[in-house]
Amino acid sequence: MPNEKKYDRILDALHQLLEDQTIQNISVSDIAKKAGMGKGSIYYYFPSKDAILDALIERNYEQPLKTAKALAGQTEISPFIRMAMILQACRSSSAAFLNHSGTASRTGTSAQDTAFLHQKYMNHLIAELKPSLTEIINQGIAVGDIHFEYPAALAEIVLIVLAVKLNNTFLSATAEDSEDTIRGLAALLEKGTDIPRGTLSYISSETLFCR
Repeated sequence: MPNEKKYDRILDALHQLLEDQTIQNISVSDIAKKAGMGKGSIYYYFPSKDAILDALIERNYEQPLKTAKALAGQTEISPFIRMAMILQACRSSSAAFLNHSGTASRTGTSAQDTAFLHQKYMNHLIAELKPSLTEIINQGIAVGDIHFEYPAALAEIVLIVLAVKLNNTFLSATAEDSEDTIRGLAALLEKGTDIPRGTLSYISSETLFCR
């Protein structure tokens, strides 16, 4: 039976190594040494370095995902407020991880290395949050707050746009430019889902861009 403490030690080791090394330069042997265990023990828990990175990202998003699932069931709260709360939780989690790992400010980090880590985040965020966001949108449709025929597609579109803009890696932009994009997305959502103008206005301000 896997040892949970050893599992977390492996993830912690990779997280610490990311503080002063690029992903490409970190080996499984480096992770094992940092974790204080043999290389064979690493492969008992993970088949590859990439799998360790995936698990580290999943652990970092564990709390936001729990928040998303819990919010999906709180139908007494407006679906739009719940959407904003989910997105803010993930933005905060992503920022904390990237700041701790040093990829946002380390001088030796390549653009390719940074983009790779952000892509991992985006893939996980979109895949894991889409079901909860779709459920919330469906709830809004059921009570007449939202009018749209493709709730799952809408959830995916929102997550893709926000993941790209909030991570600010693939399309570098100032906070003001990003906020303009989010405002435009909010306006399109309001018009496309037949909800009152201004309903989503709080999603495009400090809710998502607080530091």
